[in-house]
Amino acid sequence: MQSENDKSGRVRRLQAAALKYDQSRHEAPVVVAKGSSSVAEKIIALAKKHDIPLQRDPELLQILMKLEINQEVPENVFHAVAEILAMVYKANSGVAAAKSAHENH
Repeated sequence: MQSENDKSGRVRRLQAAALKYDQSRHEAPVVVAKGSSSVAEKIIALAKKHDIPLQRDPELLQILMKLEINQEVPENVFHAVAEILAMVYKANSGVAAAKSAHENH
């Protein structure tokens, strides 16, 4: 992937972060991967390969990039992460419903 230009015309490197939420192990989502350039490309490719929805949120990404791997997301970004999790759950429900409907025909 190519670098993108921001509003001021500066070139930005591609960045990505991945979260995992396991209610039985953590109180909040945890950063499980993060990186720039080729690492970001791999994170995005794996997400697409496994039908994991992607969310573009530059402000949240800046925060996640400052966290350590296996670190829980801090309370001050819970709202943004909750919106993403809601999108993921909705997408997963839609996939499950489509599979069920297809299997019943």
